[in-house]
Amino acid sequence: MKKLLLGTILLALISVFPIKTMAAVDIRISFPLPPPILFPAPPEVVVIPETYVYVVPDIDVDFFFWNGWWWRPWEGRWYRSHYYDRGWAYYDRVPSFYFDVDPGWRGYYRDHHWYGHPWNYERIPYRGLQQNWKGWHDNRHWERRGTWGVQGYQPRPQPQRQELRHERQQEYQQRPEVQHHQQQRQQQQKQPQVRKPQGEPQRGPQVKQPQQQQQQHQPQVQQPQRQPQPQQQRPQPQGQQPRGESQHPQSQGKPQGGDAEHRK
Repeated sequence: MKKLLLGTILLALISVFPIKTMAAVDIRISFPLPPPILFPAPPEVVVIPETYVYVVPDIDVDFFFWNGWWWRPWEGRWYRSHYYDRGWAYYDRVPSFYFDVDPGWRGYYRDHHWYGHPWNYERIPYRGLQQNWKGWHDNRHWERRGTWGVQGYQPRPQPQRQELRHERQQEYQQRPEVQHHQQQRQQQQKQPQVRKPQGEPQRGPQVKQPQQQQQQHQPQVQQPQRQPQPQQQRPQPQGQQPRGESQHPQSQGKPQGGDAEHRK
């Protein structure tokens, strides 16, 4: 009962005292979606050594799976989706995994070598990826399998990997399509659209409306003061002559001429 009473009081307060919301700045950045990639069947993937990034090797464009999302770059922009064939949405930055991917992975895949070492990669079916990618990541599955299938290969030290990431990031920023996209994005950010939330009262009419109503009611308030006579007319007490008849005090008796004739 107490909870019900408190809820009723809170609802009443909200109804009586509405919360005023401020105008918000809405910055909308919209870009076209990439063209669809048609797959005859759900794609198979290969894991990139030293990462948990999966690539689709049978197409000519970069197509990745990482952390539960499908990723693809297009015209200097990035898009992601939970599905490989639909539901793409613009991603406003470069995903963090990308600079861990060696740009020459296609040549290594084709030659079955990774930095001079035989690479016995495993093609992973789509269903197996969807069911196991998180467990593989949490259990460090590919390290236990023997360095991602690369024979005799030792993973690079962390400082060297960080240096490679920095070099790849600089090369990526120099791409013409990436620079063009950055210019477009900056131009759109300079033109924010200010929108007011729905239901916000307009302040202009609320300020002017009471003044107009006051001007309309002023004649009605002053009208009783301009006509005081009806309010001052009061009934005279009995035996008192009205003021208008005070100039003729003998009007109630007989005329003076009649009295003289009677005495004669």
